[in-house]
Amino acid sequence: MARYLLSKLFEAALAIWGVVTIVFFVSRVLGDPTVLLLPMGASQQDIDTLRAALGLDRPILEQYGIALLSMLRGDFGISFQHTRPALDVVLERMPATGMLAGTALFFGTLIGAVAGAIAALRRGTISEFVVMTAALLGQATPVFWLGIMLILFFSVQLGWLPTGGSGSLAHLILPGLTLSVFVSASIARLLRSSLLDIMREDYVRTARAKGLMPRTVFFWHIARNALIPVVTMIGIIAGELLGGSVVIETVFAWPGVGRVIMQAIQAQDFPVIQAGVALVAVIFVVTNLLVDLLYGVLDPRIRQR
Repeated sequence: MARYLLSKLFEAALAIWGVVTIVFFVSRVLGDPTVLLLPMGASQQDIDTLRAALGLDRPILEQYGIALLSMLRGDFGISFQHTRPALDVVLERMPATGMLAGTALFFGTLIGAVAGAIAALRRGTISEFVVMTAALLGQATPVFWLGIMLILFFSVQLGWLPTGGSGSLAHLILPGLTLSVFVSASIARLLRSSLLDIMREDYVRTARAKGLMPRTVFFWHIARNALIPVVTMIGIIAGELLGGSVVIETVFAWPGVGRVIMQAIQAQDFPVIQAGVALVAVIFVVTNLLVDLLYGVLDPRIRQR
């Protein structure tokens, strides 16, 4: 188990380093932030002075080396826009993203699990047709379009809910509902497929032939083994949601990590971009690391490979 854990930790560290490196060099392609920070008509001397103050006059590899060493200490520099530590700017948005992601993941997983189980247990019936049609539409519908339609119906037409922003439970309903539709659709389709595959296994037929209760056969022999691919899906979705659902946060003006990264890209605020994407990468990688470790609990054969 220790060897399995070390290998996964090494892969996680390598993935985070790769993301940080790519983001550093790609962000430099955005342009020169001094053009946005200085007033129009600023002299070349003012531009050069500001570039030197920000450390942008050094060779790119030297900037990368300094930035990488600072990141290892948790220092992403000072935000060009906010003039305070970039990591603080990103972390203060994390509770809002966590609330939105947690709401969407909880209700999406709950609805998706129930719907997937119904579709598998009632195969060939109208219930399966309705569930799978709804799941297909849920996965195929662009989230930004769905969010806009929900705003038009519930906020503009009915006036029941606010169009965007944060501050109350009412503000959370529409963005949480929009994200949970895709989550539930993905989980329902995958769980149905996984359950049907497990139901065909020989050990399931043997358990039924031994006279075990149908509930025991389903929960102990079928559902437990069918959860492994579903856990993978949940882990990936959780990492994406916690990392910041940029589109939804933008549509609903939700003050989360994704929105602050988009604002930083528009302003060419390199420290905030690097801090935000690094945090997203860490959350995504750690979430998937926990999923890998959970595999070993669900199926001990996996950690022996």
